Amino acid sequence: MRARRANSREKILAAAAAVAREAGPGSLSLEAVASRAGVSKGGLLYNFPTKAKLMQGLVENYLSDFQKALEARAAEAGHESVLSAYIKLSADDCEQPKPSASWMFSAIAEDPDFLTPIKAFKRQLFERLKEETDDLGSLLVCFLAIEGMRSMNLFDSDVLSESERQLLVATLLKIAG
Repeated sequence: MRARRANSREKILAAAAAVAREAGPGSLSLEAVASRAGVSKGGLLYNFPTKAKLMQGLVENYLSDFQKALEARAAEAGHESVLSAYIKLSADDCEQPKPSASWMFSAIAEDPDFLTPIKAFKRQLFERLKEETDDLGSLLVCFLAIEGMRSMNLFDSDVLSESERQLLVATLLKIAG
């Protein structure tokens, strides 16, 4: 059986992710992405009519990968709650170095709908977590603490030491049960 060839959209997103990792998302150029993906600039623009749409595609890809990792982690752990899996996965994700998020502001300015997939993902995840618990207060504390940690990481404004981050995660896991 032959491996499925990546379509041009997938190749473009993979190339954009590679260019963004190397140069930072704010330095992402359509020309560099097209070149890395092996497509013409016209082919790139056919799939992603603006740089903001390309960035939105990267975000949607990230959310899809995060969702798959969350499902795998929850299934792998068996007895672990989805909330505990979310806390651990998010904590691990925050350990990875991130480029500056300043690119996000220009993407939002160009396309106000840029955040729509992020909002939808977070709403869907929160609703799923609510179905899993009868302690909404504890869920709110855990969810908002993790989202705060993720935001501090994204905007390079983390004020917690490594030991404070570890304590936070351990405390949230205790709350999550």
